[in-house]
Parts: sequence; C-alpha cells; structure tokens
Amino acid sequence: MTRYKVVLEYDGTDLIGWQENRQGPSVQSVMKDAIEKFCGARPDIVGAGRTDAGVHAVAMTAHFDINGDHSAQTVMRALNFYLTEKPVSVLSCEVVSDEFNARFDCTARHYKYIVLNRGAAPVLQKNRVYWVPRKLNIDAMRVAAEKLIGNHDFTSFRATQCQAKSPIKTLDRIEIIQNGDEIIFEFSARSFLHHMVRNIVGTLIEIGLGKPYDIDEILATRNRSAAGPTAPASGLYFIHADY
Repeated sequence: MTRYKVVLEYDGTDLIGWQENRQGPSVQSVMKDAIEKFCGARPDIVGAGRTDAGVHAVAMTAHFDINGDHSAQTVMRALNFYLTEKPVSVLSCEVVSDEFNARFDCTARHYKYIVLNRGAAPVLQKNRVYWVPRKLNIDAMRVAAEKLIGNHDFTSFRATQCQAKSPIKTLDRIEIIQNGDEIIFEFSARSFLHHMVRNIVGTLIEIGLGKPYDIDEILATRNRSAAGPTAPASGLYFIHADY
C-alpha cells in the first residue's frame, strides 16, 4: 500500500462540496471515480479542509492510499486523464509516508473571499464572486476586521449545524485588499468553524454598507443571530494549507 499526497484545484459551482454523499457529485466522489478507473480501487480520500457546496479551491491538499508502487507522475497523469471533463484537476502528486495526514498534520489553512463591488452584474466571473452593487466602505470593514484577529469565542460566526467541539478559535490574519472593482478578504488560521469565513464576510459587508454592527458586542453575545448574514459560497476559495 502506498500513500499519495495530491494538491487539487476545483470549481465548486456544480459540486455539493468536499464530502461524498448521495445528493450529487462531490470532490471526494469525483476523485474516487478517477482513482477507481485507474487502479480498480475506491479508497477514502482525506482533504485538508471540507469545503461546502459552491466553494472553490486553488490548492487543496489531500491524501489517499492505493496498492502497488506506481510513480507519483504516473498517478497524476492517470487521474488527470480521467478528470478531463470534470471540475477537478490534480496540480501535483507525491509519495509520502504512511504517517502523513492531510487533515491532522495541517498547521494552517488559508482562504480568500472575492467580492465584486460595482454596479454591473458579473458575466465572466459569475459563480466565482459575490456581487455587491452598492459602494462599500473599505476603511470601516478593515477597522471591524482587526477586532476579530486573535483568540475568540466565535459562536456568533459559526453555523448552527457546526460540529466542532469548541467555538474558540485563533484567527491569525484577516486582510482586506482592494483591486479595482474587486475587494478580496484573506483569512489564515489553523482551523475554522463551519461557515465562519462566510459569516464574517457577510457581517463585514453589512458594516461596509453602513449597518451599525459592533464586532465586540457580536463576539460577546455568542449568538449567531447577532451577526450578519452568511455570504454566498460562490466567492469563497480555499487557497492552500501549511504543513
């Protein structure tokens, strides 16, 4: 049995997310189908993160085990051959030790969220950004975002169905960058709660639109209803994982 570490790029628009289930195609099911076509096995594939339906990935790390001693290049070429018509691509592949775990060995995860802030609706970027037609106050959002950096109880920013044992997380970094009509939110942390990034972005956008949200009060309330709406999945990207 050989363990392979792969880095995946995917467009989540028509996927139900990372996790395999019976509701439709997922990143796991698409990858398992390709592996099965290659070697006849259908192993579990473990990712650094579990993205939701509609969320994209620039470089998602994952691992799986298959029998044989195929070279990493052979595995990569074969999988990409069977993924040709799918919204998933293998960017790199390497043989790793049996102890490597894409999820538990990860020391940091990085996400970005892209908002298109202009009057005209997106055409080329449809399903890849969150369109906000009204002008956003970048400075107000940056001031609010600073208050979220560090170790906090993020109950107000977690999904009600979140299965994490604790709502306490350490958010290492939030940056808000303006690039023309795009406003890019960048997040870094060891781990995130379910919908945490999208709920933070949704709240920051409300602040950018002039809504009187107070971050300190939202954190202290520890109630999801105290924060803003969940931003759409279309603007969220898993960027990469650190090990």
